[in-house]
Amino acid sequence: MSTRAVRTAYATRPPAPAPGAGRRILGAGAIAATVPYLALKTAWLAGSRIGIPDGSVLLEPGPFFIAANSVTLAMDASVVLLVLVLTRPWGIRVPGWLLAVPVFVATGLLTPIIMAFPGQLLIRALGFGSDPDSAAAREPFLDPWVFNVVYGGFMVQGLALAGLFVPYARERWSRRWQGVTGARLPSSTGVVAAAAAAAGAAVGAVYAYWAIGGTAGLGAEQAAAQSAETGVVAVAHAMCALAAGAGALLLARGRGLRARWPLALAWVGSAAALSWGAWVLIAALGPQPDGGEGPSAAALLAYAGQMITGSLAAVVLSRFLISRREG
Repeated sequence: MSTRAVRTAYATRPPAPAPGAGRRILGAGAIAATVPYLALKTAWLAGSRIGIPDGSVLLEPGPFFIAANSVTLAMDASVVLLVLVLTRPWGIRVPGWLLAVPVFVATGLLTPIIMAFPGQLLIRALGFGSDPDSAAAREPFLDPWVFNVVYGGFMVQGLALAGLFVPYARERWSRRWQGVTGARLPSSTGVVAAAAAAAGAAVGAVYAYWAIGGTAGLGAEQAAAQSAETGVVAVAHAMCALAAGAGALLLARGRGLRARWPLALAWVGSAAALSWGAWVLIAALGPQPDGGEGPSAAALLAYAGQMITGSLAAVVLSRFLISRREG
């Protein structure tokens, strides 16, 4: 086909359909959910102490915390751009990798919050959690309401972005997950998948042990902070690591499974393990806000294990999607 014919075909292609009312509502909800976080970060960067109690180390932020606030402000602001890409007709023409990377990171950072935060609220409502006001009085950092507002907003953002991305991906890449998984991937990919499953099982076991109250491998401060609420978070990380390994194995082995389910496991699990593992590892290697001892060596290994699990599963996921494109 000539270049002129290609241009003619592209010019006469009908534009992408405008989003329906449901997607417009989800987009508006996601953007609105960013407002409290963006407002707080902007205020703190401007020198405000809203939400910061007396005695908090955040009253005198150093360069690391200023940089961290700036980065996280930009990350949450990018949600607005993602909503526009996922809801506007021109968004269908954005290069796939340019959209997939931020959506993958957003999936990874928001999934554990969506899984754990409701459980923490339930534990507090049943009276099994620690009193936020008492904890804030003992170790002032942020006012308790800040966490509820911020994490509540993150939950809305995560659910809304998922509701927007799934129909977008169905319109643009539906053939990638239609039908069954097909033939087994090359043996080299199978080795990577097996390594992802083994690493995910190890990480999942460590977090499950900490979730039930185990303290081996934790520093004194981390052990003292163990509670039912931290246990819920540990369960979420364990499930994500296991999902990454299981999804990678299912994609590599084929066996005629419906492709969407192992794809979902591998995508969500690898994103959460890689993104969250990298996030907490970077935070752990930086200066501690209270001048404490910081995470133990075992905790650092667990964070690194999450990154390794997520990276290996992401390799299998990428290889599977490439094979579907080639097919």
